[in-house]
Order: sequence, then structure tokens, then C-alpha cells
Amino acid sequence: MTRRTKEILDLLDQQYGTEYICYLNYETPWQLLIATMLSAQCTDARVNLVTKDLFKKYDTLEKFAGADLQELEQDIRSTGFYHNKAKNIIACTRALLHDHQGEVPRDLDALTALAGVGRKTANVIRGNIYHEPSVVVDTHVKRISRKLGLTKEEDPVKIEFDLMKKLPKDHWILWNIHIITFGRTICTAKSPDCQECFLTKYCKGPKNDGK
Repeated sequence: MTRRTKEILDLLDQQYGTEYICYLNYETPWQLLIATMLSAQCTDARVNLVTKDLFKKYDTLEKFAGADLQELEQDIRSTGFYHNKAKNIIACTRALLHDHQGEVPRDLDALTALAGVGRKTANVIRGNIYHEPSVVVDTHVKRISRKLGLTKEEDPVKIEFDLMKKLPKDHWILWNIHIITFGRTICTAKSPDCQECFLTKYCKGPKNDGK
């Protein structure tokens, strides 16, 4: 790890602490898996609104696995891409019951073999449920990691591997937690508040002078 990277991490730790936080509401590993699948191209706040009722209606894996496709589509419609999401949720929960005795696997390959589960979703599970060091690349992490010069890649998988090389393992999970908060409050996509940014000296992106 370079001195520059350490300084960035130290500033993020000072600002946001080192506690693991998950912005999706869940009580069981399979609920987090479904919530993360729903969060694709959707805000966590919207997902939490939907899952509040969804997890009451479908309170077991068996109910999701036996769900009527069109009914589930309507239940999750407001999260977007609901046709694919509903189809994948039913297929995924069936596989969990059939192949994994109802348990969410911790192995990356086993997770990504499930319908609708890519590396990002798998790493959310590995980090939050099993506390396996994992780098989660969402839109905030992609955008801000590039601005901070930790990667030049566009592809999320390539960004993930760049960050795994440049960040210490004890900050793999924290990086996503910190950067989500930072990206929502200071370095927003539409109007970054560069005057209030505590990382501005490390930023390689275009600055917003507030004019």
C-alpha cells in the first residue's frame, strides 16, 4: 500500500469510523441476497421500502421458490427490471433449497452460479454475512475509485482486482461502506461538493468550483 493510499484510508476512517454498516435491511442471509439482487439499478432506500412488505408476504425461501412469477413481478415492480429480477429470484431460491439445503453459500463460485448473482452481489454476501474480505464495486465505488486514481478501469471486475491489489484486506469491505457514504453526501455524481471535500487533494477528477 502506498503512502498516498494510506492517507486516503486514514481520512475516511477518521470521518466515518470503521464499523461495518449494511444499507439494505435484512434479518437472514437469504433476505440480504434477495435485497441485493433487487438493488441492481435501484436505490437502497427504494429496495428497503419494497422488502418491508415483501419479506412479510414471502417469509420463507419456500414461498419465494413457489411464487407466481407475474404476482412477484408486481410485488417488486418499483425496483425496475422486475421481469428479470422476479425470474432470477424464483430460480435462485429454488437452487438454494435444492442444491444448498436452504443455506446461502459462502464460496464465490457457488454464489455466482446462482441465477441473477454476479460478483458484486456475491461479495456483498461474503462481506456482510461471512465477513470474508471482499471488494464490492457499485456505481459509487467505480466512479470515486477512478477519481482518486486507484484504478483507470471501467469494467467492475477489473476495478475489483485493482482495488484488491491496492487496498489492505482489512479495508476491502470498509472501502465500499465509506465510499457509498462519501458518494451520497459529498462527492455526488451530479454536483460534488468539492469545497467541503476532505479528499480533494487526492482527487484526479474535474473539480467543481461551485460556480
